[in-house]
Amino acid sequence: MAEDMRPLRNYKDAIRALNALQSNYASIEATRKLGPNVDRNQLSINEVYEYCRRLGYQPQDFDRLNIIHVTGTKGKGSTCAFAESILGQYRGHGRISKVGLFTSPHLKSVRERIRIDGAPISESKFARYFFEVYDKLSSTTSDPNEFPTLQPSNEVKPMYFKYLTLLSFHVFMSEGVDTAIYEVGVGGEYDSTNIIQHPTATGISTLGIDHTFMLGDNIKSITWNKTGIFKQGSPAFVSPQPEYPDSIPIIEERAKERQVSELVLVDPNQVLPPDQKLGLAGDFQRNNAALAVSLVDAHLRKLGYQGDDVIEDGHLPDQFSEGLAKAEWPGRCQTILNKPERINWYIDGAHTLESMAQSSRWFVQQMEPKKKQGLRVLLFNQQSRENADDLLVTLYNTVYPNCKFDHVIFTTNITWSDGKYDDDLVSMNTSKKQVDEMVIQKQLAQVWASRDASTGNNSRKHIFPDIETGVNFIKSLTSSPDYAPAASGEVDVFVCGSLHLVGGFLVVLDGDKEQA
Repeated sequence: MAEDMRPLRNYKDAIRALNALQSNYASIEATRKLGPNVDRNQLSINEVYEYCRRLGYQPQDFDRLNIIHVTGTKGKGSTCAFAESILGQYRGHGRISKVGLFTSPHLKSVRERIRIDGAPISESKFARYFFEVYDKLSSTTSDPNEFPTLQPSNEVKPMYFKYLTLLSFHVFMSEGVDTAIYEVGVGGEYDSTNIIQHPTATGISTLGIDHTFMLGDNIKSITWNKTGIFKQGSPAFVSPQPEYPDSIPIIEERAKERQVSELVLVDPNQVLPPDQKLGLAGDFQRNNAALAVSLVDAHLRKLGYQGDDVIEDGHLPDQFSEGLAKAEWPGRCQTILNKPERINWYIDGAHTLESMAQSSRWFVQQMEPKKKQGLRVLLFNQQSRENADDLLVTLYNTVYPNCKFDHVIFTTNITWSDGKYDDDLVSMNTSKKQVDEMVIQKQLAQVWASRDASTGNNSRKHIFPDIETGVNFIKSLTSSPDYAPAASGEVDVFVCGSLHLVGGFLVVLDGDKEQA
């Protein structure tokens, strides 16, 4: 047998190849040449089916994974985290032996997006499966008349999120996963994950206005897109929608159209005991926990569980209670208390108007028992959102006058002070010129100054080119002349505005800089 002469490809090689797919010139050019009259949404989902075929899969093959499918605007990731934690209590008991979770975005490592039994897959497995998919797609072809955008196969690859979706299916199938949770990336109807044919249950968390350039700028259009994951014969569960009650009739109409087996509007007060402990902070997490409970109960029944293993007469099994209490989801209302440095970090990747209001209220609640002691600092960025200004104004209006910041820091999402991103955090989807010139950061500082002027406050504003410099500045405050420690002698920092910022921040806080 001829020896394989290809060089050994490791995790860093896989990440660099993956990052190239963020701005895959060949794919973009192939789509552009089709002209303006092409339904790009339908084309995109059709390409996922075709890529699956070239990998040797049919969508019905993924029924073996027994998938729970979750979408929404805010809370869908937390819902998935609760569901994963509950299902982890059933591993080795009954039909569940391996639990997979596909979610996005990641914080520190792209491997976080593909988890098995509560942990990201290893670097070696990621690299192996990544290149299995890469090589298969390079060596197979599509009918050029049916799929002109996929020519030639050795150059054209799925874009970043689409590739990771395909990779997750391949990983889970190869690793013998028999229960999986899939979080939708954007929307639902045309999302790459929506090739799932027979989910055990589908769920919609709280809806809001987001990704308007893809989903439309009104709740009707957004709801239509989200309900695209409803499937014939599968039950559908929906969180309360107090902010957008007009979405409910649309949800009901789409449920009938898609012929779901049942539609349940989840009432957290009926699903959860009032004293149920949750592993994720924030009062709003009860809605997400209740949705997860409903989804998991339906899933377990589909797999044949009964009796004490499922919810009977409103009684929550011990496995559910324990799973809810143990759930973890870094970067979402997360607190890191750094006693040696006297700095408390309050972290949330809020990036929609609704989630920003929620996380800001959570921060205010954390500050209330402290009164006014030490310093309060805001570390903020939103690099690519069209509503970055609105996010910052929402934060300001929510925290003031109950909580005032002494320092407000705006950074880019660049990880390190030498201008480099961590490999797993490289972003090619933002304007390099805007980042280098800190255009958005300067704009945000002006927005904050305007709000300060209208309220008579006077926060000190700082603009830094990277996250590391911002973090080092905050650490320097405990020895600064203007630091007047009261009883607590601490600095309280609110880090928010983007999961990309939060991910880079956590990498910097760990001091885990990659060596080239």
